[in-house]
This record gives sequence, C-alpha cells and structure tokens, in this order.
Amino acid sequence: MSEKTAPPWEPPLAGSEEEHLVGALDRLRWTFRFKADGLDEAGLRTSIGASTLTLGGLLKHLAAVEDYTFTAKLTGDPIGAPWDATGWDGTNDWEFSSAARDDPATLYAYWDGAVDRSRARLAAALQNGGLDQPVHTGWPDGRKASLRRLLCDLIEEYGRHTGHADLLREAVDGRTGEDPPADWRPVSRPR
Repeated sequence: MSEKTAPPWEPPLAGSEEEHLVGALDRLRWTFRFKADGLDEAGLRTSIGASTLTLGGLLKHLAAVEDYTFTAKLTGDPIGAPWDATGWDGTNDWEFSSAARDDPATLYAYWDGAVDRSRARLAAALQNGGLDQPVHTGWPDGRKASLRRLLCDLIEEYGRHTGHADLLREAVDGRTGEDPPADWRPVSRPR
C-alpha cells in the first residue's frame, strides 16, 4: 500500500516533524471516532464499573477540547459557537455530565464540527508560523507555549481518551481493534 492509497488516518512513513505530529493526532482522532461511531443513545451512555465515563461524554469533551485548544489557547479568542449556546454551567466535568441529555446526532455533530474547525485553524497557524511560533497560552510569568506544545498536549489528551474509548466500546458491543478497517468511514457522517 502506498502513502497515496493508505487510509486517511495513516501517518506518513517518513515525513517532516509537522507531518508526523499532525499525522499522529489525526490517527488518534480517526481511531477515537471509530470507537465511538454508529451508536444509539444507550450505547453512548454506557459506562463500566464504578466510572461514570461514557462515549457520549468523551465525544462532547474532546469536541470542547478541540475548539478550546485552537481558539482560546492558540489565539486568545473566545471559544464561541456552538459552546456559547449550550448552557455550560462552569464546572470542569460539564461536558461529561451534560452529554447524557444530548441525542447521538448532536454529540457526533459537536465532535465532527470541532475537528473540522480545528484542522482548518491548525493548518492556518502552521502556514503562518510553523511549530515554533508562540501561542496565546502560557505561564503566569509571561512565558508562552509554542504551537508544538499545543499539538503535543492534544495528542496526549486523545491518547488517554482513546484508551478509555477502547474499553467502553468493547463493553457496548464487543468492538475491538487498533485501527478501523481500511475502507471504514463514520456511519453518522459520510466523508
């Protein structure tokens, strides 16, 4: 399989640092979406053990993290739509708890829309200054993080939550596996 015929989640075999970091993030995004795809309300609300974590909560949380990372952290701009009209109550776990009130189409739309916006914002930022450019967020002493740091932090966030999604999806219907099948595309959103 050549890189031109590889699935869209396959990172480059030999690319630049930028291509590898973006590729690693996109692979985690695709894998997470595969784990969360095509479920009804019951599937998206399933939890395991004593945990209250659900795939629906993860969809909403990662959607909010995507938008927050590539707005507030990147530029200092407010997070904006759709989050400014969702009734966020100010708590850190709001996305996780409020997802139980959202239907599957809404949850998938939050995540799909946030990833589309993030890809566009990241591409523009990379075009305008590369990985070394300082971003809005930083430390109280005035030091600024780089775009590389934002990207690495988001990769870490996805790594943690894709592992959670593995366990949750297996509990819902037994779906396992690291990567989607080569021809897989999200059921709820054809690409």
